Amino acid sequence: MLPRPEVGVEQATDAVAPVLADVRSRGAAALRDLAERFDGVRPEHLRVPAEALRTALAELDPAIRAGLEESVRRVRAVHADQVPREHTTVLADGAEVRQRWVPVQRVGLYAPGGLAVYPSSVIMNVVAAQEAGVPGLAVASPPQRDAGGLPHPTILAACELLGVDEVYAVGGAQAVAMFAYGAVGSDPVDGEQLCEPVDVVTGPGNVYVAAAKRLVRGVVGIDAEAGPTEIAVLADDTADAGHVALDLISQAEHDPMAAAVLVTPSPELAGAVESKLVDLTEATKHTERVTTALSGPQSAVVLVDDLEQGLAVVDAYGAEHLEIQTVDAAARAERVRSAGAIFVGPFAPVSLGDYLAGSNHVLPTGGTAHFASGLGVHAFLKSVQVVEYSREALAEVADRIVAVADDEDLPAHGEAVRGRF
Repeated sequence: MLPRPEVGVEQATDAVAPVLADVRSRGAAALRDLAERFDGVRPEHLRVPAEALRTALAELDPAIRAGLEESVRRVRAVHADQVPREHTTVLADGAEVRQRWVPVQRVGLYAPGGLAVYPSSVIMNVVAAQEAGVPGLAVASPPQRDAGGLPHPTILAACELLGVDEVYAVGGAQAVAMFAYGAVGSDPVDGEQLCEPVDVVTGPGNVYVAAAKRLVRGVVGIDAEAGPTEIAVLADDTADAGHVALDLISQAEHDPMAAAVLVTPSPELAGAVESKLVDLTEATKHTERVTTALSGPQSAVVLVDDLEQGLAVVDAYGAEHLEIQTVDAAARAERVRSAGAIFVGPFAPVSLGDYLAGSNHVLPTGGTAHFASGLGVHAFLKSVQVVEYSREALAEVADRIVAVADDEDLPAHGEAVRGRF
């Protein structure tokens, strides 16, 4: 009974499949045609020239640069601590298994640029990949009419700030296709090979980006289906109605399909929040977008009997962002099992996580938090087990291997062991 968008990933896959097929077959020519169709501009350069990156950073407002640099510092510190350590398990003399962590070789990182521009998403993607040790990074973001067919200048500045020089003016599902399949250039500007295929595609986007990632999974790895944003707030009568309303609006301004859900046992708080939403929505810049999101089927106020039931509701919902503004918020947060990220107490709004908390804002949506995680270094690492046994250690377990292999009717497995003795 919990609210979800009417147009989900399943429906979007029908629209996205032809786009993926077109890019796979026609490469750069398809990318230009699709940019003209979806972004209203036909890029001259699909790969952004190095000079455009340098110029964007040089001309960046100092205050914005300072904000981006602080975000990079905090996100890098958190993600450096995420890197798993290699370890060796000794099972007997001469018998050991070592766990190695190996970064993938090349990744495609997506930064949205439709209704809003997200240099913060560049930071979240790139820093996580860099801290994982990935040697090859490519970033894609939609071409902008006002930027002459290049991605937004702040996107380019963020790439330059982070040392990423492979940047593409490609948006939406077509960017996912380009990363998954590669793209051959269609003219001398782009050369023979425009973009080499990658191993992993990550980054947030609209429902069509999420659908594209679902369709290419298996060709490449993906982080999660990070589609239209969601916020759920579990609040009781100790919460400030104005703060709750502001937080719901802050996510609703992302997308008309954004989900904003308040779960509370307090009818008084629910009424106060709804009243605040009316006034605050009228005053915000993106009034129409926010109104559409808040009045859509994906957004609601859910009344529960008590906080215990409320906790069960938000756990079942599995929100991308979950705020807990209740008595004993920290203790309740520890009991949540399904959420992309949890924001505890009155002074940890989702906006903090979007920019400067140090956490990653690329998070699972649409209930996929039940089995998926937010973006981190783990998205770019592979676990490799290294097995090393001595003659004596193998001899110690040889008879048991043979017994189990024979029981499975795989006698050659046993012979591969017995033959060594």
